[in-house]
Amino acid sequence: MCHAQFNTDRLLMIGRSALYYEDYVLSIQYFNQAISSKPYLYEPWFFRGVAKYYLDDYVGAESDCTEALERNPYVVGIYELRGLCRIHQKNFEGAVSDYNAALRYDPEGINLWHNRALCRIEQKEYDKALAELDTMSARWSKNARIPAMKANVYIQQKDTTKAIEALEKSIELDAYDGNVWAQRAVISLARSEWKEGEGYLNKAIHLLPKDANLYINRALARFNQQNLRGAMADYDTALDFEPNNFLGHYNRGLLRAQVGDDNRAITDFDFVLKLEPDNLMALYNRALLLEQTGNPRAAIRDYSKVIDQYPNFWTGLHQRAQCYRKLGLTKQAEQDEFRILKAQLDKRMGKQPRLSPKQMRKRSDEDIEKYNQLAVADEQEVQPEYQSDYRGRVQNRHVAMDYLPMYVLSTQRQQSAVKRYVAYDRQVDSLNHTLPANLQLYIVCGESTIHDPAPWLERDSKSAVALWLRAICQAQQESSDMPLMTANLLENLTQAIALAPTNAYLYYNRGNAYVQCMDHQQAIADYTKAITLDAHLAEAYYNRGLAHLTLKHQKEATADLSKAGELGLYAAYSLLKNQRK
Repeated sequence: MCHAQFNTDRLLMIGRSALYYEDYVLSIQYFNQAISSKPYLYEPWFFRGVAKYYLDDYVGAESDCTEALERNPYVVGIYELRGLCRIHQKNFEGAVSDYNAALRYDPEGINLWHNRALCRIEQKEYDKALAELDTMSARWSKNARIPAMKANVYIQQKDTTKAIEALEKSIELDAYDGNVWAQRAVISLARSEWKEGEGYLNKAIHLLPKDANLYINRALARFNQQNLRGAMADYDTALDFEPNNFLGHYNRGLLRAQVGDDNRAITDFDFVLKLEPDNLMALYNRALLLEQTGNPRAAIRDYSKVIDQYPNFWTGLHQRAQCYRKLGLTKQAEQDEFRILKAQLDKRMGKQPRLSPKQMRKRSDEDIEKYNQLAVADEQEVQPEYQSDYRGRVQNRHVAMDYLPMYVLSTQRQQSAVKRYVAYDRQVDSLNHTLPANLQLYIVCGESTIHDPAPWLERDSKSAVALWLRAICQAQQESSDMPLMTANLLENLTQAIALAPTNAYLYYNRGNAYVQCMDHQQAIADYTKAITLDAHLAEAYYNRGLAHLTLKHQKEATADLSKAGELGLYAAYSLLKNQRK
């Protein structure tokens, strides 16, 4: 008993050490072993939840926290972590419930008060939020974040006077919080106080020099003060820090067009259209630039897409008619011009107005007549900053959405730095007792080293292992008749399953075969059967998660990918993060 306790303590110690060194996937494997050894202890469940949180697996982390609380409901940190997991899933009511429970055991926990107040704001419970913030002010009068949160409430209530007072109080207590200066700038920009706004943004940028949105906002302030060079420099800097920023590329494209840098403006709008292929504002601006740079045919392509959506956009019709005439397509030009004439087009129509200050549109505003106006975010507000020390790592790696391969028979073992699973089948083990040491078979997920199954098939062509081998070799062969090959693969696997109905790998492989046939429902059924037979088959969870994603079953996919990551397939965490974007 003492030895078992020592082993569990050691597993927890090594797992926590892996957590400290940010090796989250490895730490999960140690906590898995501790849970298997002592499932009634709360610590391995909690620490595994911490590791999953680091990996942005908020569903899995919440589930582990719940298990930990069932075993010990008096640990404040578990409630705190589960609250953060629920916040990330937009379950603010559940998070408030957790913070309420935690505050019963730790009424002086300022982070708990802080996050609960932010949840109240998210729920639009402004009166409750202000009441709680008043209580916090009485207890922690020198805490600068409290008046900053009050300011957030007042901004939501459209009371900018009180918001400014609260922000000034926060700055008085702590002048080194860049987010507070950013909030103050947002109010100035909303009031068109461009010079003041730029001043506040200068201070925010000094404190938060890598925040792309601050540069985007300062570019707006500078543009409205006729400082085009400064605005351009800010867009350049923002895009250095955040290369995929939509507003940065869109607005820089407009500015480049303004100063005659047409080719580089086209490059910006090309990028915008990669992000949003159906963005008609960007299409129309690119069309104008393409026409101006001597590419009327490409301009017509973009004009036509816009006109298809806005058939009464007379400016666009006029521009397209000009392009038709440049190409000698008189008939098409006259058709556009007749439509314009019929609508009694104003003489000035067709001239591109220059950008002018105070002409801005919300990003969601789709009025095509505002094509030449700078775009601003729909809501100019600072994101809430929840108090937490948690962060992630491997989920940031890029992973393709590819199904994992079949389980095959090979003469070589498969090694994994973190995945402890050892594939085993009784019939394969029995066969190995009749084979020489250099021909022992191992079950691996990947490529088989066996390309000629004849020596084995001769032993017993009707065994499940023989049919498994035949299916593997068929799957590895190149064929010009894929439907026939897949049909034969399904037939062999089905026959093998009939002979070995408890072999999880055969069901998993047939699931893969059904994916090749685009029969995702049947694939899910086979993956589910494989998991029923072997609950540690990580690849089955992973592939079932992908099949659910294909069928838009988001909740089921999230649960499966979370489980796959827990079992050692860290690529699942990258997919989880990508699905939330």
